[in-house]
Amino acid sequence: MSRRPLPPAALSPEDASAWARIRRYAVPGWMIERATEARLAGDWRAACAAAAVDVPDDLDPERIADRYGPDAAARVTDDLRHLAPDLLRWHLPRTLNGHTTLTPGRRVVLAAYGSSGPVLSLTNSPMLEGPQRLRLHLGPAIAPARDRLHGLTYVTEDWTAARRFWDVRRTGELRHSAGPAGSGRLPFLHPDGTPLAAEELPAEDPGPADPAARAEWVAVLQARGAHIEAYAAAGLDLDLTPPPQGPRSYRQLDVAQLITYFAPDLTRIAPEVRLLERAGRGTCFRIPVDWRGCLRVTLAAADGAPAQVVGRDRGQEEDVPRLPSYAWQRLPDIGLLRAGRIRPEDLHPLVAAALFPQAGPAAGPPGPTTPAPVRVRCGGVWHEVVSRNGVLDIPHTEQERQRELALRAFGGSVSGCFATQHAWTSGEGRLPRALRDQRRELFQHVQHGDTPAVLALLDAGTDPHVRDRRGRGLLHVLHLLDHRELLPRLLAAGLDLEAQDKAYRTPLQSAVHYGGSAALVRDLLDAGARIDVIDEMELSLAQVIRRYERTDLMFLRRRVLQEHPGIGSEWWDEYMSEQDSEPDWDEDEELPAQDEDIHA
Repeated sequence: MSRRPLPPAALSPEDASAWARIRRYAVPGWMIERATEARLAGDWRAACAAAAVDVPDDLDPERIADRYGPDAAARVTDDLRHLAPDLLRWHLPRTLNGHTTLTPGRRVVLAAYGSSGPVLSLTNSPMLEGPQRLRLHLGPAIAPARDRLHGLTYVTEDWTAARRFWDVRRTGELRHSAGPAGSGRLPFLHPDGTPLAAEELPAEDPGPADPAARAEWVAVLQARGAHIEAYAAAGLDLDLTPPPQGPRSYRQLDVAQLITYFAPDLTRIAPEVRLLERAGRGTCFRIPVDWRGCLRVTLAAADGAPAQVVGRDRGQEEDVPRLPSYAWQRLPDIGLLRAGRIRPEDLHPLVAAALFPQAGPAAGPPGPTTPAPVRVRCGGVWHEVVSRNGVLDIPHTEQERQRELALRAFGGSVSGCFATQHAWTSGEGRLPRALRDQRRELFQHVQHGDTPAVLALLDAGTDPHVRDRRGRGLLHVLHLLDHRELLPRLLAAGLDLEAQDKAYRTPLQSAVHYGGSAALVRDLLDAGARIDVIDEMELSLAQVIRRYERTDLMFLRRRVLQEHPGIGSEWWDEYMSEQDSEPDWDEDEELPAQDEDIHA
């Protein structure tokens, strides 16, 4: 099916929905408040802890000075004092395509200290559904190794020329990310952040006098399919000449087709490349467009001349550095404001202050919503069901409940309130839309590691026995949360440690599979979790630990092998023996961690 070009500079409905959820859940208001309070008090470590950013012990001024000298130590320490980790999390790349999590396997370089000095960077999980925690690093400016455990290579994003995303001294420059300002406003928006109406967009070239209107005109040209004119109006010289066919290409790249549905913010590419040039990062970059092709952007030698843009076979440009995504992707906050999905006061306060100083202070994303009663059709009448006192309360007597349970036991079908209650606690069957929304909100908070929101919803009466469409209960997703307070509470509520999701994984198996901490695994074991279990691939816990090289869980692997020899899949052990060139996993010695980034 052919795709239609989007309206000028608009988010697609799917992306708008995903970004609205990201802005609602990914950086909660309490995180912004706690991180800001700690940063203003001069405690950057506490600010990082509030924003779920892990800090290694070697980020200490004395240890930095011992390794890199006192000058580097002073510069790093000064940067860390002005680091806003909550703002950094706000701007990190997201996966989209049905997800709201961080794009996995990213290494973002924040600052470099001399041509041969260290760099300050951070990494996230290599797993799409792994914990959303981040980890700071200070070390040599080397490319991270391939993470063979999860089949990806960490992609490096260079933010050294974009301190506006994390350094509170430079947040005023966030206006550059929204496009060129003109006439006291940003493109597509009034000064107070309300969107322009369609008839307010330019119908012809307004000229360079109003940069905001000129940016809107470029987007109008893109939407019309006038790409050469759009690139030219943005100061880019687009060459549609097909590049030489690569050795692994089955046909020559069609550059015109490549850019048809590629809608970058053209007006920002050349200025961002100039900033990178001033930072010593070069003048030539590539923009990956799809699996086959990319665009190569090269600044002209003459000052003020258009930058050159040519299409290239992606396989032939691997040696050309990637243009950071922030330099060409549209700021999602602008798209959400245009679509009416958020208001300026819902933005991160530092973002709102930079983009819309006239709109007043922002409070950030709102907190969790208290579960409200939901109407359910039951036996020809409407009943109200509501999460209250830790159960999904339905207006039926115990005798009626026992009768429905007996009916189900004999193969009968249940309906109304009882079917709703069953769908809520099993993840199977249909739920009323309002209850689906309540369940989705809870698991969105879970996915983004928002333990305070989950606790608040439980305190408000949410039934903890809820399961998502994959059959996962709250015990299955503890690896995403701070389990120290939640685990005892969930066990006291009667949740089953051996409950299986649709992949036949118990909570202990989920913790091992999805990168849960060794502390969580030990606490599940102490609570009585069984270790003689296998998942849908017939892998035992010992085999999963070996698969993901969880050297921090060797104690569990040895226990499984000792107490349950032969459990799990024989073909998997044979396959791993053929593939694995690492030391024998059955040795008594603890293996060193392969990479601190993997299970941070």
